[in-house]
Amino acid sequence: MKQIARLLRSCAALALITGLAASNANAATAEPYEINVILSQTGSAAFLGSEEATALQFLEGVVNKDGGIFGRPVKFVIQDDQSNPQTAVQIFNGIQAKKVPLVLGSSIVATCSAIAAIAKDGPVIYCFSPGVHPVPGYLYSSSISTLDLLTASARYLRERGLKKIAIVTTTDATGQEGERTIDAALATPEGIGETIVARDHMNVTDISIAAQMAHIKASGAQALIAWATGTPLATILRSAQDAGLDLPVLTSSGNLSYSELRGFTSFAPRELLFPASPGDAPAELPHGALKNSVAAFVNAFKATGTRPDQGHTLSWDPALIAIEALNKLGPNAGAADVKKYLDSFHNWNGINGQYDFRAVPQRGLGPGNVIIVKWNAATDSWSGVSKLGGEVLR
Repeated sequence: MKQIARLLRSCAALALITGLAASNANAATAEPYEINVILSQTGSAAFLGSEEATALQFLEGVVNKDGGIFGRPVKFVIQDDQSNPQTAVQIFNGIQAKKVPLVLGSSIVATCSAIAAIAKDGPVIYCFSPGVHPVPGYLYSSSISTLDLLTASARYLRERGLKKIAIVTTTDATGQEGERTIDAALATPEGIGETIVARDHMNVTDISIAAQMAHIKASGAQALIAWATGTPLATILRSAQDAGLDLPVLTSSGNLSYSELRGFTSFAPRELLFPASPGDAPAELPHGALKNSVAAFVNAFKATGTRPDQGHTLSWDPALIAIEALNKLGPNAGAADVKKYLDSFHNWNGINGQYDFRAVPQRGLGPGNVIIVKWNAATDSWSGVSKLGGEVLR
């Protein structure tokens, strides 16, 4: 815990950021400790993977300034799975053969699920997608679960009186999991009274879904849940505009990317909503340790001229937690050692909430950390429209 606290203080110090090159030179005499990372840096989820990589590259310098892992500089070795599950498996097979204790990534449900299927005995996989729902084993998930994100969303929509819901999901593993989770969220007490009046699907390679939008328009829906990430979401929004569909649209927090959303300006709906983590809405957080952790993160990026968004937040906490584990256990720790450590990790405030892996196994975060945010194209920003947990701001 003390290591992470020091790192977060380091992130807030501008002197550290401007001195990263010098810090790396000082650590160069020791053999680097390599942490393998699989990211979707190209393909449909490239906007996520590229931001996750940027955060890791920045964090590498900060960590090494603070001593690395047992005095050895950390080096994140990043490989691109091209948003493709088969490519992710090929990369993972090569990493697994090295008998490493952990792997960070990948970026989306489909790639994380593919590599988890062949990691029965390790290494630990700390997936950056909130959409995976780990069964007992070596898979861990970043940020808040999709179920908790959508449960808070159901509460928000219900409190606004938007009870007739249309959904569009992709036919790949990510979309299938999203559809199951939407159903589960609407079946919770937070979703009482809400009904799915249109249920439509699309392929990730579709360039238009006019028929699906015509069906939704005729359904009487009051809101649309478009559970897709990246390019498929653009297809949904363009098709909705072409159909004259004027509804609030709620989509995955994986789309909280300034660069992606700027590209949506000409066809974005009047109201584009996202269930997000605390790091995405610092202004709405109550004063305390959580707000302080988020402020340190934001200030660290501000010094580099970068506004952090969802991709940066998804990789930041997992990398810090992994480094904390390795510093505690030593550089020769095995996969079982890391797993045991993570399973008892608790009482730490990151940028995505206060972690307790004992209460929420293999994730550490619960529904009370969700904030609904709204995109404002005019100001090129998003802002919170709910309290923690999804309660509508009055």
